Amino acid sequence: MIPYILSRILQSVLVMLCVAMISFSMFTFVGDPVTNLVGIQSTDEQREKVRDSLGLNDPVPVQFTRFIGRVLQLEFGISYQQKRKVSSIIAERLPATLELSLLSAFIALAIGIPAGIFSALHRDSWFSHLFLSLSLVGVSLPTFLIGILLIFVFAVQLHLLPSFGRGEVVQLGFWSTGLLTVSGLKALIMPAITLALFQMTLIMRLVRSEMLEVLRADFIKFARARGLATRTVHFGYALMNTLIPVITITGLQLGSIIAFAIITETVFQWPGVGLMFIQAINEVDIPVMSTYLLLIASFFVIINLVVDLLYYAVDPRLRVGRESRT
Repeated sequence: MIPYILSRILQSVLVMLCVAMISFSMFTFVGDPVTNLVGIQSTDEQREKVRDSLGLNDPVPVQFTRFIGRVLQLEFGISYQQKRKVSSIIAERLPATLELSLLSAFIALAIGIPAGIFSALHRDSWFSHLFLSLSLVGVSLPTFLIGILLIFVFAVQLHLLPSFGRGEVVQLGFWSTGLLTVSGLKALIMPAITLALFQMTLIMRLVRSEMLEVLRADFIKFARARGLATRTVHFGYALMNTLIPVITITGLQLGSIIAFAIITETVFQWPGVGLMFIQAINEVDIPVMSTYLLLIASFFVIINLVVDLLYYAVDPRLRVGRESRT
């Protein structure tokens, strides 16, 4: 177990180093940080002084090592446009994105897994066909169109929910949340549904297809031949084996929810890191852009690492295979 964990951690570190190199190269190939800081009207002496203060005249390996050291200390530089530390901007925006993403993931799992199980166990029922039809709609429609349709119906026509913003939030130490206020909950409903719909339908169809395949397996036929109760066969054997590949896909989709929240945040003007990234692109704010890249990559790496460890714990075949080789 320990060698497996160490190997996965080493792979994660190598991935983050590659992402850090890409993020660092943005400062070199995308715009000129000196021009962004002092303007085009500055003299050559002023520009050279700024370059010396930023260490831009040092060799590239030295600059990259310094960049890694600052990232490890959670220092990401100063925003060109806001003239503030990028770390403080991220700290303000990240709770909104994580709150939206986690709620969307909960909705996707809470509805997608039971719907997939039901449609697999009752695949000829009209309810199962309804689930499949709705899932096709959820997979086919783009996220921004779903958000616009929800805004048109529930905000413009029915005036039930706000069309943009996060509503009133409560500050709990460094964390801000809208779950404790009525306006915050109302503002969260449409973005969460918009972000969860695609993932929910994907999980439902995955659970359904995997469970149908498991139900046709020989060990399920053997369990039924032994006279075991139908509930035991379905939920004690079939479901447990179905969830093994679902864990992997679900983990990847959770990372996708955080990464692709950028579209939902733009549609609903949700004040998270996704909207911050779009604004940074428009303003060519390189420190914010590179920090967002590192942030999303770290989320993916951490989630994939946790999924691999869960997969190793759930699937005994991996443990048996490693033990036989050792």
